[in-house]
Parts: sequence; structure tokens; C-alpha cells
Amino acid sequence: MKKLLIIAGVVLAIFALIVFLTNQSQDEKLANNPYGTDDLNPATIDQLDDENYQNIALPEEVDEQIQSGDPTTVYFFSPTCQYCQQTTPVLMPVADDMDVEVLQYNLLEFEQGWSDYALEATPTLVHYEDGQEVARWTGAQPKENIEQFFSEVVKK
Repeated sequence: MKKLLIIAGVVLAIFALIVFLTNQSQDEKLANNPYGTDDLNPATIDQLDDENYQNIALPEEVDEQIQSGDPTTVYFFSPTCQYCQQTTPVLMPVADDMDVEVLQYNLLEFEQGWSDYALEATPTLVHYEDGQEVARWTGAQPKENIEQFFSEVVKK
């Protein structure tokens, strides 16, 4: 019986250590995150240090940029969307290579974006000029389509 209690105590200590280390890791990731809150979905937390998700914009920043009338390109995504997970690693390097600024709007954290921007699916890329939508595409896109969108719509 004594051996059983010792084994149970060791297992419990190991479990507590794992929980502690996991929480420490998440706290480090959450420090200075672009969302301005620590109450984030775990899928969002997992993307905080991903180089393809470093241009996160808050809803008020996106609204302000669009309303300014300046040309604005917004990528609406969800960290849990499999098509976004396929598209983002293609889209963001192409945007960098073509010198296109793409604001990233996380719909998992800011669900009001679905109705605010009449979105039906993710991923969706929308370009605005003079405060109005000029063009959009929805769904996973190959590199060639992304380059064409940037060339013909954004950089025209």
C-alpha cells in the first residue's frame, strides 16, 4: 500500500510539473501579443510566434485604415480553418516579395468581422480603396492567383 501511495505521489508531481511548464510557456507567448488580451483561443496562441502571422490588426485598426480612404488589403482568417492554414504560408511571403501590406484579421478572436464585412467563408482577402471594397477572393488560392490579385488589383 505504501508503494502505491509513493507511485501515485510521483505521478501526481509529474502531472503538476507538466501543467506548470505548459502554463509558463503560454504566459511567455502571451507577453506583448498583438491582441491586447490574454484571453485568447489556444489556436490563436499557437500562432503567436509563427512568422506568417505577424501583421495582426485589431478591428478598430482595420476600420480606421479602411475609412481613411487609403488603399487597404485585409486578410480575414481563422486559426482553426484548414484552408487558411494552407493559404497563409503562401500568401504572406508573396505579399512580402511584392511589397504589399496585408492586414491580418483573426475572425476566431473577433467574430463581429463576419457580419461587419459580409464574410461567408475563410480565408477571404479583400482590397479597399476610398473606403469601398474593390475586389475580394474567398477560399484557398494557389500562388499564381495571389500574385495575379496583387498585380491586377492592389498594385495596378
